[in-house]
Amino acid sequence: MVDFLVTIRDGIFAGIFGWWLPEAWQANAFELYIIVLLVLAIIAGLLLSVAMLVYGERKVWAAMQMRRGPNVVGPFGVLQSFADGLKLFFKETIVPATANKALFLLAPVITFTLALVAWAVIPWNEGVVLSDLNVGVLYIMAISSLGVYGILIAGWASNSRYAFLGALRSAAQMVSYEVSIGFVLVTVMLWAGSLNLSDIVRAQSGGIWNWYFISHFPMFIIFLISAMAETNRPPFDLPEAEAELVAGYQVEYSSMAFALFWLGEYANILLMCVMSALLFMGGWHAPFAFLDFIPGPLWLIGKIIFFFFIFAWVKATVPRYRYDQLMRLGWKVFLPISLVAVVVYAGLALALGKVG
Repeated sequence: MVDFLVTIRDGIFAGIFGWWLPEAWQANAFELYIIVLLVLAIIAGLLLSVAMLVYGERKVWAAMQMRRGPNVVGPFGVLQSFADGLKLFFKETIVPATANKALFLLAPVITFTLALVAWAVIPWNEGVVLSDLNVGVLYIMAISSLGVYGILIAGWASNSRYAFLGALRSAAQMVSYEVSIGFVLVTVMLWAGSLNLSDIVRAQSGGIWNWYFISHFPMFIIFLISAMAETNRPPFDLPEAEAELVAGYQVEYSSMAFALFWLGEYANILLMCVMSALLFMGGWHAPFAFLDFIPGPLWLIGKIIFFFFIFAWVKATVPRYRYDQLMRLGWKVFLPISLVAVVVYAGLALALGKVG
């Protein structure tokens, strides 16, 4: 009976919605539309989350600086981010006369698109993931590595010295700290025995004492600081240093082109927050067994908000590094520590029987 109903369902979807699909895909029209709906849900949820978290971040800054923050547009100012987005939408996109127009407009699209596609492998609960890749960690690293192209293209296509210098700074910074992040991920993968994000979260089940932020505490701190540098967040926002580069690689952008960079930047920040929660804080697992009645996605969202608060807290309190300090921290401190950690954790994993 179930197989018969499934056949009827697939036939209805193939007849109503599958007329434009290739013939080989029409039998799976229902599954394809479910995937499309999931993709749209992730995009809509991510954009809404960015808007609300930006509002929350501005409120955190205001509280730390003893001022009000957004409080006019909507109740308690909650619609301020939407008002800012609407303003950018109606502004004119200005392209510099000497810029390469095609690449100038393509750069923010690349940055925004790459920031979205990385979320395809993020698991929200047991079995709740768009694409449960066995190499999900490598997928995330690959997508984050490609993000530098949008920034470099923006700096070069703007035909501005300020934009180009900002793009070079950002590229060097992202490449430098990706190395440390990669070695930190190796230590986690050795401990979990898998490159699958869901498997890494499952390996941390059983309570807060099994979460990797305890066993990998030095790596947890390095990952968190490197994530701030990777996303150009203060105190590592050298590519956008207002005093000398105005706005870095974004200096010539306006309207929705600037908004796409802005959305991509915050989507990447959220991605680093969710990766911190999945790799070190147990993902969707509750810290204690008696709290298991709370749904897993709520635990994961709460942990994302916690890490986002840390990002906002650091931005409001820590002064900006000099560029030589930034490079020294990445290459002379984090890289040697993470290299030694890979050897140590590999030996421990072998001794404890976590790897064969």
